[in-house]
Amino acid sequence: MEMVPSEENQFVPKEGLFWSCRQSVIDEIKRISQIHNAAEEPRVLCIIQDTTSAKTVNERLTLNLPASTTLSKLYEDVAHKAGYVNGSFDLTWGNTQTMAPLEHNSEMSLSDSNFEPSGKRNFLQLTDKDGEQPQTASDESGTADSSGLDDSSQERFIGPLQRDGSAGGSGDYSSPSYSYSSILSKSETGYVGLVNQAMTCYLNSLLQTLFMTPEFRNALYNWEFEESEEDPVTSIPYQLQRLFVLLQTSKKRAIETTDVTRSFGWDSSEAWQQHDVQELCRVMFDALEQKWKQTEQADLINQLYQGKLKDYVRCLECGYESWRIDTYLDIPLVIRPFGASQAYGSVEEALQAFIQPETLDGPNQYFCERCKKKCDARKGLRFLHFPYLLTLQLKRFDFDYTTMHRIKLNDRMTFPEELDMSPFIDVEDEKSPQTESCTDSGAENEGSCHSDQMSNDFSTDDGVDEGICLDSTSSTERALKPKSLLTFELFSVMVHSGSAAGGHYYAYIKSFSDGQWYSFNDQHVSKITQDDIRKTYGGSSGSRGYYSSAFASSTNAYMLIYRLKDPSRNSRFLAVEDFPEHIKSLVQKEKESEEQEKRQREIERNTCKIKLFCVHPVKMMMESKLEVHKDKTLREATEMAYKLMELEGIVPLDCCRLVKYDEFHEYLERSYEGEEDTPMGLLLGGVKSSYMFDLLLETRRPDQVFQPYKPGEVMVKVHVVDLKTETIALPISVRAYLNQSITEFKQLIAQATGLSAETMRVVLERCYNDLRLLYVPNKTLKAEGFFRSNKVFVESSELTDHQVPFTDSLLWKLLDRHGNTIRLFVLLPEQSPGTLASRTLCQKAGEDSDGPFEGSKGNRKSVEAILEESTEKLKNLSLQQQEGSSASDSQKSSDTSDFEHIESPTQEADSNSSLCVAADSRELENRISGSSDTENQFVCEERSDSEVNNDRSTSSVDSDILSSSHSSDTLCNADSGPIQLANGLDSHSITSSRRSKAHEGKKETWDTAEEDSGTDSEYDDNGKSKAEAQYLYFRAEPYSQDDTSWDTHKCLVVHVDKRITLAAFKQNLEPCVGVPSSQFKVFRVYANNQEFESVRLNETLSSFSDDNKITIRLGRALKKGEYRVKVFQLLVNEPEPCKFLLDTVFAKGMTVRQSKEELLPQLKEQCKLDLSIDRVRLRKKTWKNPGTVFLDYHVYEEDISISSNWEVFLEVLADPEKMKSMSQLAILTRKWNPATMKLGPFQEVILESSSVEELKEKLSETSDIPLENLEFAKGRGTFPCDISVLEIHQDLDWNPKVSTLNVWPLYICDDGAVVFYRDSRDEPLELSEDERNELMKKESSRLLKTGHRVSYSPRKEKALKIYLDGGPVRDPGQD
Repeated sequence: MEMVPSEENQFVPKEGLFWSCRQSVIDEIKRISQIHNAAEEPRVLCIIQDTTSAKTVNERLTLNLPASTTLSKLYEDVAHKAGYVNGSFDLTWGNTQTMAPLEHNSEMSLSDSNFEPSGKRNFLQLTDKDGEQPQTASDESGTADSSGLDDSSQERFIGPLQRDGSAGGSGDYSSPSYSYSSILSKSETGYVGLVNQAMTCYLNSLLQTLFMTPEFRNALYNWEFEESEEDPVTSIPYQLQRLFVLLQTSKKRAIETTDVTRSFGWDSSEAWQQHDVQELCRVMFDALEQKWKQTEQADLINQLYQGKLKDYVRCLECGYESWRIDTYLDIPLVIRPFGASQAYGSVEEALQAFIQPETLDGPNQYFCERCKKKCDARKGLRFLHFPYLLTLQLKRFDFDYTTMHRIKLNDRMTFPEELDMSPFIDVEDEKSPQTESCTDSGAENEGSCHSDQMSNDFSTDDGVDEGICLDSTSSTERALKPKSLLTFELFSVMVHSGSAAGGHYYAYIKSFSDGQWYSFNDQHVSKITQDDIRKTYGGSSGSRGYYSSAFASSTNAYMLIYRLKDPSRNSRFLAVEDFPEHIKSLVQKEKESEEQEKRQREIERNTCKIKLFCVHPVKMMMESKLEVHKDKTLREATEMAYKLMELEGIVPLDCCRLVKYDEFHEYLERSYEGEEDTPMGLLLGGVKSSYMFDLLLETRRPDQVFQPYKPGEVMVKVHVVDLKTETIALPISVRAYLNQSITEFKQLIAQATGLSAETMRVVLERCYNDLRLLYVPNKTLKAEGFFRSNKVFVESSELTDHQVPFTDSLLWKLLDRHGNTIRLFVLLPEQSPGTLASRTLCQKAGEDSDGPFEGSKGNRKSVEAILEESTEKLKNLSLQQQEGSSASDSQKSSDTSDFEHIESPTQEADSNSSLCVAADSRELENRISGSSDTENQFVCEERSDSEVNNDRSTSSVDSDILSSSHSSDTLCNADSGPIQLANGLDSHSITSSRRSKAHEGKKETWDTAEEDSGTDSEYDDNGKSKAEAQYLYFRAEPYSQDDTSWDTHKCLVVHVDKRITLAAFKQNLEPCVGVPSSQFKVFRVYANNQEFESVRLNETLSSFSDDNKITIRLGRALKKGEYRVKVFQLLVNEPEPCKFLLDTVFAKGMTVRQSKEELLPQLKEQCKLDLSIDRVRLRKKTWKNPGTVFLDYHVYEEDISISSNWEVFLEVLADPEKMKSMSQLAILTRKWNPATMKLGPFQEVILESSSVEELKEKLSETSDIPLENLEFAKGRGTFPCDISVLEIHQDLDWNPKVSTLNVWPLYICDDGAVVFYRDSRDEPLELSEDERNELMKKESSRLLKTGHRVSYSPRKEKALKIYLDGGPVRDPGQD
């Protein structure tokens, strides 16, 4: 056999070489085929956001993978692309609420894992695994990643987006434009961040600073918690201790602070409150001191942070000095002196200014006890000693008295890394041999210019036992002190970024372990450079003088903490092995707790959570969530669902099974026969954040057998129709296949229902009321439009109805009626008007023999009989009209009602009852025409639908300038939806044009068509009743309800075609109400039991739905051109100036005087107000604001725009009406008395023009204030323009320099404006602080009762408090 060398230089048979080459060719063909198939295969576009660090959170990784790619391969590709070690991170869906990660080792394809192919974007998030940051790959992998993709990755079409080097690589400070270093993982920084609860960045900054202070941390570790003495939840030192232990030992990237804030007594709302970090430092130190009383740490805060200074005053004549010693925890340094244009350039300058004395001379002279007279003196502060930890607060927040707002000063202020404090110790600008006098060191710090920044915790002794005390040392000795004893090194800079209104805190802290600076920004910890610290100086590059702060950076240092450089005292952090025993046990406890959390997360990661439904035999349809481990079998999951749905003792377990269910379509997708031992993770397609399907726990009776549900089947609900009885049966569920023909489908239904398939008609309801007759035998269900869940109606009878066209058949009419019929609950009035005999029309069955009226005893009928008789009559009438419709249509005029020739159902009752009802109805109509409405006591509840819009109107939108043609829409067509109210100004409204009309001397008409009246009438112009000629289904029957709120009323259940108009609906209700439809009103009851009147009579009931409630109230319905009006009384000098009186009716074309004439008798009868027509005024009402005065000759809808449910003010006058002309102006004036701090009552002033001079003359006449001393100002806000007496004198725009009232800043163009006036000679009353506070409380109470904002009080910020007892004590009297 011939041998030839192979590639490996080994001899192989020649035949073997042939087969080897052949195999290579085949493999190459397969590889090319795979690449070709991969190109044709659907691809999945994945966009991954790396949320593990602040730097990468804005980056996106893009992968374009074949749909067959497995999840494990996806993790490999993402790890390669991102430069991470595979398995050290999680991938979660980025557009869902749940954060369940994708499985790492799953071999499921992307298409089976709910990824969407064909170019649709799938958003994922790369997150920490178990709270730990991802591990970065080696430098080689990072280089490969940056240089490009390998062959395999290119074959998989991984997206082209590349990252700048490997994550966490070198070059952190190389970028000149962004020197803030990269966010490092905690394995590199060694530090753990803190989670921001919402707005707790200020807390995080302080906690990290305290944690990085060796002396504080070590002292906290040495304190031992006694659980027997205190609850650990409310112990602040214990929770701080736990937090510090976690910060030092936890493997997490960031930990929560909720346990610490809970120990403060804070609830979740505190997390949304912004506070000042310096304020928090003070409050927290106070709380720790209280908690550490009688322990070794009792004086820890003072030992570390407390310094002392001397507050002195020295007489410049005799040298006598009075002084006292104060303590401080921090030194507040002014950024820019008050009134100065330049800020201090450095901390050293600010410290020098802090101790710079001021001279007390002139009126500020000091009374010297030695000289016994007032003398010039020098007042200042001297530092006696500095604390070990020196805290400097840069006062960047100030108050601008020009704008009256808080501002932030962003001026540049430098601070050194090492601060020499020796120049600031006991500096004396002049020597004096005189002895010094020391005041009581425990006295109040009154008179000190810095008392507001100093602590009131004054020392009671003159000696100093801690810190650097140099007060007992001579100046010569001080000069000889080594400089190192007074040198402090900077180790913490708390930075504020933002404005005075709010911002963000973070801390730059130097580690005493390695000397490296780090940025602690909530959960992110990173290295920083000295350049980053210099950027916190503030200021800008250029010099902008006084306004430099406005153009400066808003990110700057706010608090600086220095530590004394003293090797004998400087501590190092306790190592873990050096921890006290109680800390070691705490570390072990926290480690076990963290492991338990990790195990719990692992369980959550492997738990399937899916919606579960069950048709409970007792409780009907129940819904819950089934949480089952992915390794649990279907049998075990069924048992869990069985217990969850509380079926024990009701249904045996073996009569239950879980099936795949689509709740939206009510579709049973499939059952799981033979898969009882299959794991749920496999059945459900893995653990997912959400599923596209649900589960149903199906039950059966012991004698039944479960029907198998196969994938691909469709659910059909079959309703059997009986044409003879005109009934539709409840549905029967049938399962079919989409590829079945109509003939096969009919046979399937015949088996389920027992009907004949030969004469069967099948009607599919594809969507709401869309009926389709299935008559093509060989057409498939899919072609007919069947889907997952379907609804069909079947009928199989020997009638000839199937021979007529479907839309003309009785079956179609019955189904059409069924689809449009709704059920309503109608509440009838408790009593009918007139004599009680009229109620006989609607008496219940069985009450005939017990009636109290013998004369009509035999004539009374039950409500069922009346309703049945009325329905039959209407049917007969509709058939008669259909026969002669053409003849009647040609004879009717355009104005004749459609219902003109139909007898009212009430006329079908016996003659005695009809006469009685007619007489009572006439009596009622005559009585109601004068009194409008007998149901005024329900005015608060009975509002028309349009009032929903009117109630929301403000002072800038008038209720009478809304479009009246649409203002009262309640019922609307389903197609068009509710008609919205117009919100524009009516150019013809009297408000905007009354002044111009007066000068033009002519009237303009309201430009609206007559048939666009605000309410449809039940009568046409000839007074004939309207309704529809076509009969629409209506059936009413008594209903005994369980609702206790309706137990004293008569209730009907009405089945009605919702295409009926409101007018026809009211016509059908006449027999039940007992009065004509024009004498009662229909109110729709909403879910909150509010009632709104339905007044659009030409609209249908299409907006109503099943089981809606309707209330019938007696009262005359509106006719065409009439409007229902609410009348309110205007009481200008009462605490509540707006009081409702009654409802009335105004008509189009009626004059104001005519409306007053009709209104006065109603006021006398219903409100007991006996008024004279000349002492009553009607005026416009816009919310609570009085407006235009309506003159007697004004005509509604011509001079005054009016709409449905209009509101008007009625004002009772002390004198006859003085307003006679449109050119006059009625102003409400009120006198302000500064000397007594009181406001006078309202007085009306009538002006003949808009002249300011005339206004001042009228005010001078009524008040006896000389014209030259009279000042006035326009009130602000809504009537009565209430304002605090503490601010009225200076806050209003007094005496504006204008000559007319209708220009800026007054803009008084209409009646009802409020004007305050005063005597310029009166000086405001001088108030003591107590009197001012008392008056402020009274004013606040008064203005809150009237609903007006107390504007002199600034926006209240919630005070920062730490509660030592675990929580605030709530005042039971508080709201």
